Amino acid sequence: MSYLRFEKAVMTNLEESLRRELLRTNRSGAYSSSTLVDCNTRKYHGLLVVPVPELDDENHVLLSSLDCTVIQHGAEFNLGLHKYQGNNYSPKGHKYIREFDASVIPTTTYRVGGVILKRESIFQAYEDRILIRYTLEDAHSATTLRFRPFLAFRSVRQFTHENSVASREYHDVENGIRTCMYAGYPDLYMQFNKKCEFVFQPDWYRGIEYPKEQERGYASNEDLYVPGYFELPIKKGESIIFAASTSSSKTGSLKKLFQDELNLRTPRDNFYHCLVTAAHQFHNRKPNDDRYLLAGYPWFKARGRDTFIALPGLTLSIGENDYFELVMKTAERGLYEFMEGKPLSVQIYEIDQPDVMLWAVWAIQQYAKYEGRDRCFELYGKLLNDIVKYIKNDKHPNLRLDDNGLVYSNGRDKAVTWMNSTANGRPVVPRSGYIVEFNALWYNALKFCASMAGEHNDPNGAAMLEDIAAKCKQSFVDTFVNEYGYLLDYVDGTNMDWSVRPNQIFAVALDYSPLSQQQMKSVVDICTRELLTPKGLRSLSPKSGGYNPMYVGPQTQRDYAYHQGTAWPWLGGFYMEASLKLYKRTRLSFIERMMVGYEDEMDYHAIGTISELFDGNPPFHGRGAMSFAINVAEILRTMKLLEKYTYQK
Repeated sequence: MSYLRFEKAVMTNLEESLRRELLRTNRSGAYSSSTLVDCNTRKYHGLLVVPVPELDDENHVLLSSLDCTVIQHGAEFNLGLHKYQGNNYSPKGHKYIREFDASVIPTTTYRVGGVILKRESIFQAYEDRILIRYTLEDAHSATTLRFRPFLAFRSVRQFTHENSVASREYHDVENGIRTCMYAGYPDLYMQFNKKCEFVFQPDWYRGIEYPKEQERGYASNEDLYVPGYFELPIKKGESIIFAASTSSSKTGSLKKLFQDELNLRTPRDNFYHCLVTAAHQFHNRKPNDDRYLLAGYPWFKARGRDTFIALPGLTLSIGENDYFELVMKTAERGLYEFMEGKPLSVQIYEIDQPDVMLWAVWAIQQYAKYEGRDRCFELYGKLLNDIVKYIKNDKHPNLRLDDNGLVYSNGRDKAVTWMNSTANGRPVVPRSGYIVEFNALWYNALKFCASMAGEHNDPNGAAMLEDIAAKCKQSFVDTFVNEYGYLLDYVDGTNMDWSVRPNQIFAVALDYSPLSQQQMKSVVDICTRELLTPKGLRSLSPKSGGYNPMYVGPQTQRDYAYHQGTAWPWLGGFYMEASLKLYKRTRLSFIERMMVGYEDEMDYHAIGTISELFDGNPPFHGRGAMSFAINVAEILRTMKLLEKYTYQK
């Protein structure tokens, strides 16, 4: 039985099928995404969505969808599905779906009378090209397929509407056409592996509606341009390949290209393989060979903090240490450019956030566990030394080292931590001063760098870092540990946040902790009692003021809920690491049960991956971006930790 198979009853029930999304990427920033029944429900959905760097740094929907119509004896059966205003769906092609299988590549089987048609799609790696294979598995009479492309040519953050500026011009190319609606965009090539007829019949399909945008309180309607349709006969047992791309396809090679790409795919036949495939989707290789990790799909770019948190899980945990080095090579250049006050040549956003360098040290620390400390020092010893020196010498514009060994950051007017939602220009959670995870990361960085220096002929440097770490350790306990056994979230002079938040878990999970064994257990216990859910740790305890666990409604309402009770799987990863660190094998079965809560997501929201966040109250619905890098990364890292403790003698 397939791991990701959906029967007819699920596919024809739009309440079930429309909530499930698909994502395919080319590892260079382009993607293809829709719902299981190919009805777009977001403005970010599209069959071919690509970056257009000549215009901006956003992705752009070129080809929104492709309707296929089966024609027999003059009767037409349209397999497409669109939602229009007034809750109207047309042409309701989902009723012909017999099953859907995404175990290798998305495969939909349609049945129209005696016709059985299989549709398989694949995104070519590192090319802006989507390939769709239609196979006529059964038919009792002559069959023709008609394809109607719905074009958008717009940014993922905008909508298109009927207008007189859009170009209707098209040019014949081998087995298809090329067209471009607006200046500045690349041509869109739509081609088949065999000769076809294109009938020019331009029209606008008006009032297409995206319910996900409605839910989020945004505009939700647009018009899509259809230049005409392609028509070609198909015989029983025959396969037809359709290619949509920003460059011309060699039509005679499309069948081989499809099969070659298919052979490279890892079957998503279990939880682990789903997550590995999801991990690869965040890869982003640029033309200059820079390597990045996108923070998520469909709207996130590469961000500094997310890059370093996600990097170990998305690479080291699945045996892809070489990709760790490639991403770190690009990121290291960006870190040095920032430290030296030079313009950034890398496309990593928010690299100036005060904790980014501390997370970079943590990522390198994980690399040392896999490749050895000597290899780690050889590659990153200088970077580690320079980061610590940069912070120690107060070079960072918003990270000050005080005499007590703690680092201080001003977050009163601008969000500086991962809890970065804003409303009316102000942080919703204005964490400022001595921030608990910043200082846990700082202590960990000092101890790790001191140990590396001591091992590599720098006893003076090691002693100096140990001195700062000793001060930091004492001050950390004095500043954050309260009489109730948990850690304050931040302390800024006389202002201290007593809210029970998950950021305290890092002081336990990191390799070097400033806490005693009993203090660590106390932190884990309160996180277990008040923050733990089947989908990770809540961002705020239900017992704390301002608890708002449901991430729903318009933008402002969601901003106030974003870090006020919602649950985050990546925090659950550090919680599980802390539990294993303290309780070893006695917590294995508990952690394994927790992992079931994540595996349940594989066939529910975005197929085979993990959503950005979840409601903090049952039934813990997935919300936000359909696929989020640090969540996938931390679950993979936890699986590797489980493996380590399972086989530990």
